[in-house]
This record gives sequence, structure tokens and C-alpha cells, in this order.
Amino acid sequence: MASTQPAPRYVSTRGTGEAVSFQQALMTGLAPDGGLYIPDRIPALDPADWQEPERFANLARRVLARWLEGEVPREALAAILDDALSFPVPLVPLEGGGWDGVFVLELFHGPTLSFKDFGARTMARLMQHFLEDRAETLTILVATSGDTGSAVADGFAGQEQIRVVLLYPKGQVSPVQERQLIAVRPGVHTYAVAGTFDDCQRMVKAAFADEDFATLKLSSANSINVGRLLPQMLYYIWAVEQGGFDEVTICVPCGNLGNLTGGVIAALGGLPVRQFLAANNANDGFARYLRGEAVDFVDSVRTISNAMDVGVPSNFERLTALLDDETMRRMIIGDRVDDAGTLASMRRIYEATGYVADPHTAVGLEVVRRHRAATGDDGPFIVLSTAHPAKFPETVTQALGIEPVRPERLAALWHKDTHATPLAANLDALKADLFSDV
Repeated sequence: MASTQPAPRYVSTRGTGEAVSFQQALMTGLAPDGGLYIPDRIPALDPADWQEPERFANLARRVLARWLEGEVPREALAAILDDALSFPVPLVPLEGGGWDGVFVLELFHGPTLSFKDFGARTMARLMQHFLEDRAETLTILVATSGDTGSAVADGFAGQEQIRVVLLYPKGQVSPVQERQLIAVRPGVHTYAVAGTFDDCQRMVKAAFADEDFATLKLSSANSINVGRLLPQMLYYIWAVEQGGFDEVTICVPCGNLGNLTGGVIAALGGLPVRQFLAANNANDGFARYLRGEAVDFVDSVRTISNAMDVGVPSNFERLTALLDDETMRRMIIGDRVDDAGTLASMRRIYEATGYVADPHTAVGLEVVRRHRAATGDDGPFIVLSTAHPAKFPETVTQALGIEPVRPERLAALWHKDTHATPLAANLDALKADLFSDV
């Protein structure tokens, strides 16, 4: 269906500066005032987008055509999405043990076994498309708490005009995640930072505000960049279509809140979401905010669901720009699950249904279980399963007494060369090493 309106333009969450194109928002990452880009309007979804069964890439093409009208030719968009989103996205019903009416949307069948493959692969190809007629190289600077970095490294590796710089907190990701991060890939430089994810994220934000980094033509590829959010809203639409739901509650394991923001954008466009459940681990500042407490984001603490170990979520700023406090607290309910509750959830779901959940998905499943018990709501519920359990074999073994089956593409990592540069958790250290390599 041809679009009848121009594509949205993008404005800063901080309310200054002019509206920019998607291309500019994508390529620069942050707005000049340090804010995050949000669309000046959200295109309405056509109900046919989630009521007509088709391939995931076809649905993506239908939806994103309205967002990118006049910026990416439709034939080019189709080729980008066919290449980026060529893996399955199954919606798995849980059966037995009181779990009927609960579905798991498995988002971990891409190359790095994480939901972040959707955004990273699509972004890489869109950026390369915009760079084709330019004689310049873009540097992607990204902080990761586990899965973002490997998805970005894999999705961007080998793109001719794009260089990737990854920062991850040394010792605070799983061994499998670390192996994915430090596997040598063309055009990718990985730093093992002596600090937390929040330290890595602060360094990235500081780099974008530092004049010395302007010569590198920086952009971001984590959920600071609006280009990550548009592909991530697609699987919400796909899940509703696959389940044939008239209305549904969706539970999202939350860290930096980018995944949830993608869902909120889909809901604001007309997707029939009854409510969102925001599932936090011990890093629960957002859940406390949703309960009506004063915003109190503090540095992260380590948990077994480490990709959610974000103390200061960047996308909170974006959510508060899209929704006022009353609307957000009506649309989203938050809850917190500690490590003991996560392990218990993994055991409970396995014993009841045979389903092996990774620790992040288990946090979401526990929040759904509690919500159903408290409200008597029998569904339908969708839990976003954000990573393959084989990425966390130690935790799965601890919880279930069995090792998860390791896909071949994970096993192959142990035969690849690896490299990571140790780095102190400050911008001067990053600047000194990075510019010595330019």
C-alpha cells in the first residue's frame, strides 16, 4: 500500500534544534543538544499489517515503508530487510502447569542468538545504504551490557565504510557473551573496560559531546539510536499477527528500555496492546518509578540476567518524551525479580512445561506469573525471549541441572581468533588509545 503521508521527522527529547530526517538521526545517533531523537509523529498501522500472514521480512517492508517514505527507495528497502531479517521469529505457546494462555516470542534465532540482531543488522545495512554515495567512513561507538555488542559486531562487520568500536565491562558478561564480543571481525575494535556498563555508557555519551571525537564521524548502534527502535517494534506486530490476538499483554525484560520503547511506539501506532509488563532484575529504578516513587536511578549491580544490568537507562528520557507520567503508569506495570527468583522461575517453567528459558526470559515469565496470580487475568500474554539459553550455560546448569544445547554457530566461536584491548573506565583512556590507532 502506498503511503499517503511523508515520513516522520525526528526531534530531540530536550526540545531544541530543528527536526531532522531519519537519515540524519540514524547517522548521528544523538541530537546536538545531547537528547535522543524521537519521531515528530507516529504513522498509524494498517490492521492488515498484523492480520495477513506473511514472511517477517514482508511485514517489515510494509510497516517501515511508512517510516522511510522518500528516504529509502522501496526496492532498496526490500533488499535491506530481506538480507537483515532472514531468520525465523517463532511464537511458542506454553502448555500445562497453569501456563496456558502464555506465549514466548523467541527473538534469539539470528546470527548472535539475541533480539538485538534485529536492530543491529537492519541499522548496518541502512547506514551502508546512506554511505554509498559518500567518500567517508563512519565510526560506530557502542557500550554493551552483553548482547548489543556482539550483535553490532556481527551485523556491521565487513561493511566497507563503517568502523565499530565496542566497550564492554570486563568480568560482567557471561563467558559465551565475552567470546562473542572478542571474536576478531573485520572493522571491529573491542575494549574490555575496568568498570560497569554504566561506566561504558557514560564514556560513549561523553565521547559524543567531546569536540575531539568529531573527526571520527561518530554514530551509535545501541538503543540510544532511533534506528534500533524501528526494527525492534516490528516483532511486536508480528507476534500479534501470529497469535491472532484481538488484544494482548506483553511482558518485556528491561535494561536500557530500548526494547520496551519499540513496543510503546508500536502501541502508539495502533497495535492492540492491553498493557505492557516491564520486568526488571535487581536494577529496578524503572519499576520503582512506575509504582509512583521519585525517579531514583543509581549505578547498576551485577545479576545473573546481566544484559539487564543497567542502572541509568538511556531510553527513560525517550519514554518520558513520548508519554506523560500518568499515561506511562497506566500503560506499563513494573516488577522486580532478584537472582533467587530468577533461578526459581527457570526451574518452575522447565518442570511445568519442559521449556528452557534463559535468565532474562525467566525474569519476564516470573513477572507474568505474579501478575496473573494477583489479577486473575488468564491472558493472552506474550513474553519476549531475548536471548538463547545456550549463551548462559552456567546459569542454566545451576537452575536445571542440565546444559542447554549449544547451536553450532556458538560452538564455532571457540575456534576463532580473539582480541580485546584492556581499558580504564574514563574518556581520556579511550581517547588516547583510539586516536593512536587512527
